[in-house]
Amino acid sequence: MGLLAHVDAGKTTLSEALLYLSGKIRKLGRVDHKDAYLDTSPLERERGITIFSKQAVLEFPETRVTILDTPGHVDFSAEMERTLQVLDYAVLLINGADGVQGHTVTLWKLLERYEIPTFIFVNKMDQDGTDHDALLAELKKRLHENCMDFSETGAADGNSQSEALTGEKELQNSTTEKFSDEFLESLAMCDEELLEKYLETGEVSEEELASLIADRKVFPCYFGSALKMNGVENLIRGMDRYTRCPEYPEAFGAKVYKIARDDQGNRLSYMKITGGALKVKELLTTSKGNMAAGDEVWEEKADQIRIYSGARFELAKEAPAGTVCAVTGLSHTFPGQGLGVTENSNMPVLEPVLNYQIILPEGCDVHQMLKKLKELEEEDPQLHIVWDEQLGEIHAMLMGDVQIEILKRLIWERFHVAVDFGAGNIVYKETIAAPVEGVGHFEPLRHYAEVHLLLEPGEPGSGLQFFTACSEDVLDRNWQRLILTHLEEKEHRGVLTGAPITDMQITLLTGRAHQKHTEGGDFRQATYRAIRQGLKKAQNVLLEPYYEFRLEVPVDVVGRAMTDIQKMQGTLLPMETEENTAILKGKAPVSTMRDYQKEVISYTRGMGRLFCSLKGYEPCKNQDEIVGQIGYDSERDLDNPTGSVFCAHGAGFVVPWYEVEEYMHLDTGIMAELEDDLSGEDWEEVDSGAGNPGSGYQPPESAYRGSYEDDKELQAIFERTFGPVKRERMSSYKKVVSAPSYSGSSSSRKRDQEEYLLVDGYNIIFAWPELKELADADVRAAQTKLMDILSNYQGCKKCTLILVFDAYKVEGHQEEVLTYHNIHVVYTKEAETADQYIEKTVHKIGRQHQVTVATSDGLEQIIIMGQGASRISARGLKEEIEETRKQLSQEWHQHRQSSHTYLFDHADAEIAKLMEEVRLGKKKL
Repeated sequence: MGLLAHVDAGKTTLSEALLYLSGKIRKLGRVDHKDAYLDTSPLERERGITIFSKQAVLEFPETRVTILDTPGHVDFSAEMERTLQVLDYAVLLINGADGVQGHTVTLWKLLERYEIPTFIFVNKMDQDGTDHDALLAELKKRLHENCMDFSETGAADGNSQSEALTGEKELQNSTTEKFSDEFLESLAMCDEELLEKYLETGEVSEEELASLIADRKVFPCYFGSALKMNGVENLIRGMDRYTRCPEYPEAFGAKVYKIARDDQGNRLSYMKITGGALKVKELLTTSKGNMAAGDEVWEEKADQIRIYSGARFELAKEAPAGTVCAVTGLSHTFPGQGLGVTENSNMPVLEPVLNYQIILPEGCDVHQMLKKLKELEEEDPQLHIVWDEQLGEIHAMLMGDVQIEILKRLIWERFHVAVDFGAGNIVYKETIAAPVEGVGHFEPLRHYAEVHLLLEPGEPGSGLQFFTACSEDVLDRNWQRLILTHLEEKEHRGVLTGAPITDMQITLLTGRAHQKHTEGGDFRQATYRAIRQGLKKAQNVLLEPYYEFRLEVPVDVVGRAMTDIQKMQGTLLPMETEENTAILKGKAPVSTMRDYQKEVISYTRGMGRLFCSLKGYEPCKNQDEIVGQIGYDSERDLDNPTGSVFCAHGAGFVVPWYEVEEYMHLDTGIMAELEDDLSGEDWEEVDSGAGNPGSGYQPPESAYRGSYEDDKELQAIFERTFGPVKRERMSSYKKVVSAPSYSGSSSSRKRDQEEYLLVDGYNIIFAWPELKELADADVRAAQTKLMDILSNYQGCKKCTLILVFDAYKVEGHQEEVLTYHNIHVVYTKEAETADQYIEKTVHKIGRQHQVTVATSDGLEQIIIMGQGASRISARGLKEEIEETRKQLSQEWHQHRQSSHTYLFDHADAEIAKLMEEVRLGKKKL
């Protein structure tokens, strides 16, 4: 169980109270007395804040709990977030005097992301001005509406402490003896099934309440004062009664969350055992599920298993599942690593946004110091210690001034070197605005590798994602895995400022190896060069970090505050007011707001408060200015070359990036298709956040135009890249692969068979302007209109038409197939995109039937070609439907004008003649 809080909320004081009431310590320590049990570092006792996460084992009446005390200061958020990876439950502290602060909201979002059940303790309620009801209302408003007050549900006789700590079970069967009917009804309303049961029985069992908490449907809130021991007993009772130990698998698994060193310099790997058990001297090795091609396989013994409580520890022979321990003897572990059956953790959400130069004293060996600083990076990977070869400087990424001071002290105490830090610079990132193909070729004498990558803009905050669309007939699987490993192993630099690239999808299109001369390192060089060459061709976008802020100022100075935010290039949400205080919320660049706190204190005379949390990265508004200031030259970056190496007359020569395509040995043709279809279109005008959730980007309405009959062009492109669908592996290596003559025999064999048309619904909706406009107002209406259009179209073509919509984000959704008039409508199951469903369906029926897929996803088009299907773009389908409609309309008008008695066109001549004479009055019936 972890303790989390904003700095100065009283988290360490609460941990002391928990230790004391559980009998772990006999005397209460205090932060201001510098004798707190979990403040084991001299730095922590000196500054009065938690810097490193600590653990202590507590014995409650019914539960054995390991408490993890985490740092509260925002500068040490990375240490806190690493701890979240191993928590079963968390206690979030709120300062009753300050209420919910900005960093508190950040912590809450992290708890939500990691799906950690949470108890809330509102501390310092003994201070003047604290309002219980107002604080509870604020919790419901800013955190979750199901934050419920559990602090007044204890024993009415006042002996709550003894009840909590004696372990009596008289009240274990039902909560109805403790809670009022109104409270139970509020609990039951948090879950539909529980509400039905409560309406029948009028009871909520303790097990059901524990399940609500474990599922994050209820958040118990306790109010009190940790310093004066008020309310802490209720919190202990709640943690003891309403927590449940998770079930662990029998197979061994562990999650490493922290690396540290003891006083003797031994390397400690802090981990939680997530399955099975760990024994002393047991061999630990790289988890197969977490290994990528080319990773080093290591195998080391667990020399010691230490169970820490504060600064002290006990040695254990075996650590069962659920144990948090420190293991010695491991040198290859890192925070976030999974061992055994446990997978590695994802990248952390909170990351530094400031880059500092580490200034070494004169006479200090730079390379030896770099090696020592790498030890600190092992303990805190977010430091990103790097050596800048061009500048001859060591740089580190930090969160703020407090972390700088602490890092200075740590370096002095551990290495006895007095370092200083330069001015902090903003950490920028780069991405691209439109898809582009990158080509990398590496062919010195007796080496060979060529790689083609498709670089596409991704969703904001998605990071880098890697895929492959290359046939194993063209490039063996082991080479493809190696290329993907090289994509993942390095932090790739952009070409604007040399900043890391992010928010991109990189897909391996094709590649080539030589049976004799290709080595693993050749593909590393080709892959790196392909990325750089693609970036040089792309429309690059510089990203800068943004704060999400909450500014509270007196109403009389709100004009000044709004003017300042406008000058800082920030944006504001509608203003809120509480009595005489104006609340401004919005976002602003870190570069302009980083020192604004001092100004707020000055012009509000100490009455204003500014809360900032990192929101993410967004396009930089003064990109050209920043690029000019940094002055990065991608052509002079020798560690990240943009060109390729080719071979002629027995010697290698370098080809600049803008001439690589003239020398390359493979030609995918995908960019020629893109450039032809996107002529006159501006990719910046395309809303990347709309459309099919499964696509990497949303093409404009003109992308990939085509029809059923003009499919040969893409077929030629496919065969020019990958060869025919069934073919022997290539053995010759010519400069450019020529396109084999395309035979339509496969299609001709299918013409007499049943025809299928598969339509990617959301892709079409967001590619047709009229449907996109309708979808902005009502997506369901756009779906219905598309279904009507396709129903009319099917009536003319008489094919089997399947319309596919994504439902992969709908939790628990099962695949659903509906019949709408004369077409089939499919809603995919959870975790399955429309692209995946279409690929699966084409794979099943593409060889036996004539199948056409309507989509404007370029990568999807290439994939379905390999399954023997045809394709039609969104614009091509629209033109096909419009042409069919015009043709029908024309035929109808011609038919109508051919006879005045068109009602009897299908009657025989005698009846038609009789009815015409009746109409003219010549005869009567």
